[in-house]
Order: sequence, then C-alpha cells, then structure tokens
Amino acid sequence: NWVIFDSFDIVRDSLGSDRKDFPHTVYFVAGTQAEKASWNSIGVFKVSNISGKRRELVPKKSSEDDPDMDGESSDSDDSEDEEEDLLYIVPFFSLEQLRKVAHHGSVNRIRAMGQNPHICASWADSGHVQVWDFSSHLNALAESETEGIQGSSVFNQAPLVNFRGHKDEGYAIDWSPVVVGRLATGDCKNCIHLWEPTSDSTWNVDPTPFIGHSASVEDLQWSPTEPHAFVSCSVDGTIAIWDIRIGKSPAASFKAHDADVNVISWNRQASCMLASGSDDGTFSIHDFRLLKDGNTVVAHFKYHKYPVTSIEWSPHEASTLAVSSSDNQLTIWDLSLEKDEEEEAEFKAQTKELVNAPQDLPPQLLFVHQGQKDLKELHWHAQIPGMIVSTAADGFNILMPSNIQSTLPSNGS
Repeated sequence: NWVIFDSFDIVRDSLGSDRKDFPHTVYFVAGTQAEKASWNSIGVFKVSNISGKRRELVPKKSSEDDPDMDGESSDSDDSEDEEEDLLYIVPFFSLEQLRKVAHHGSVNRIRAMGQNPHICASWADSGHVQVWDFSSHLNALAESETEGIQGSSVFNQAPLVNFRGHKDEGYAIDWSPVVVGRLATGDCKNCIHLWEPTSDSTWNVDPTPFIGHSASVEDLQWSPTEPHAFVSCSVDGTIAIWDIRIGKSPAASFKAHDADVNVISWNRQASCMLASGSDDGTFSIHDFRLLKDGNTVVAHFKYHKYPVTSIEWSPHEASTLAVSSSDNQLTIWDLSLEKDEEEEAEFKAQTKELVNAPQDLPPQLLFVHQGQKDLKELHWHAQIPGMIVSTAADGFNILMPSNIQSTLPSNGS
C-alpha cells in the first residue's frame, strides 16, 4: 500500500552531540497518512551510513540528464575544488531499518520528547492524542547491524496514554524543553490542553482548555528558557503568548499575518525571536522585545508563492532558519546576511552567467532545495550541525548544504 509520512521527528541519540564526520546515523519517528484508518502506523527508523556526494557548481548538463540525482550515496571524480553538498534520499521503506507500531487513524503530527527521546506523542485524525514508549524499538534498531526492513510485521502496542478530551482533531503539539514531560496540545476547535507528568509513564491532562484564538490552533511552541510560557498560532491570523500560571487566557496576542498562521518556531539560541509561516507563502520574524510597541515584526519575506508548511530555526546558529512550502521548495536563510555587490559579481564571473538568479533574490537566501513533491515538514538535527531532514509525498530527504557548514560556529556546544 502507498503510504505517505506527513509528520516526523528526529530522535535524540547517544552517538554524540557535535558530530561532523561521515558516515552519519540518524534515528527518527514518523506517522503515516494511509487511505484506510487500519493501514496506519508509526515508523521508528534508523538511517545509517549516510555519506556525502559531490555536486558541480554549474551542471554541465540539464538536471534531467544528471545521473547524480538518484537516491544512492556516491563519490564523484569531478574537480577537486567543488563544494560537497549532501543529499540523501530515503524512499519510504527502502534502504533503511524500520520497526512499525500500529496506529489507528492517520497521524497528523508526532513529536519526540527531547529529554527522554523514547517517549513520543502523536496527534491522530480521530481526535485522540497518544503518548508512546518506543524504547524497545529504538534499542532493537541500535543493536542491529543489518540494513533493510526488520520484517514486514507491525507491532501492536498499547500507548501509555490515550487522551480523548479534545473535541476535534488537531496538529499543534510540543514538549517543553525546560520541564521534563510537560506537553501542550491544541486542536481545530481552538482549545489547548496542558499535560503535566505524574511519573515517567503517566500524565494528568487538565480538562479545562486554554482558549484565546477564534479559530483552529495550528501550531504551538514552548519557550526555550521559561518553564511556564508557550506561544500558539491560529487560522485566525494571530499569535498568542501564554503563561500557564495566570489562567486560561493569553497574556498577549497580536495579528501576525493576513492569512492563516500555519507554523511557528521559537529560537532556542536567541529566545526573544520567533518565526512564523503563513498560508499566503510569507514568513515573518518577530522580536518579543517589541511587543509593547505594538509591532513585533523585524523581517518579512514573500519569497514562497504557496503555503508555508514548516519552519524551524537552526539549533546551532541563531540567525539561520529553514522553511518548506507547498511550492515544492525547501529554503535556508541566514538573516545576518546583507547584499554584497562584489561577491555577486565574482559569482557571476565564476559561473559565466550560466546561473540566472532572479534580480530580486533576497540576499539572506542561502540555499534552495527542490525535487520533493508536496513538502510537509522539516527538522534540523540537533546533534549533527547543518543536517536537515525533510518529508514530502515522495519520501524523506536528508541534506547538508556545504554553504550552511561555513556559517556554523567552529566548536559546537
């Protein structure tokens, strides 16, 4: 059966926190969007032996004739000075190790807890939110050296929690990076519920929701530094800031876009900064220090022509973020960059005008990745600087553009 993974999350592993040497290994969890409810599952993946491939600055032939566009990792004997960009394509269940856990209904969104990565929470289109313990599957994958699917069986496993208190399905879900086990979930009926851990495997979900939006809550993010604060965004075009200590209404709320606000990302390196992506293709950078002035927007970009589907700040560089859109592009931005006429002229001379970049290309645009159809979600790898994993209708891609490497701090923290 044809299976699409709309949502996934990278699972923190024990292989080191600042990995720069190939080959790489990545673990992640992903939820399916199958035609029938009973066909769905959560996949626990191990992708190993990820290595770089060389790409020419200017292709000699059109991309259709380029044999280097396949999913195999390979070395090329092109010129010595080429930059090495990694693009590793994972088409569904092929090549990698996978264990599947049965999940009734499509998985709208899935998130692994940062502090205890074997604990994952999933939003189902049935309106249920479930918390899972995938430690046995992750341990089995870690111990296995064999490549390929671990059999075709699907494990039937009961979730630790199955919360039915939401009145509709939803997409907004996030674990607190500050308080272990604290979770918030938001639904399409504008309700947000707070989950507090009562042990390593049990939670108390507050039945009284936080309400402040007039339409569906699309995404939410806990503060990277404050234990009681989170933000949410909505189809109503607003972003709300919440303090769970002061009741069930927002501490502040502001208009963020002229259309639905689909996704937000709170910068963990610079906690005053928030990025938001809209249904009209625009994305904005907000500075919370400007809240009192009434306008938080410090940058606004209109590059994408279709809805922004995912946005995330780099965990290693405060000014860098990645954006995916329904226009089949994944873009990476460095907001610290400004237009450099000299550098532009040098690049044009080097490429002999074979690269026709639009005149109005934003100087902050570092990298454009195309080739995936119907991009859904992207995540930076917190332990491998510069690595991004993305999912789309035609599978997963893992990419590490070389020009991102040059902007990263020399010693990771």
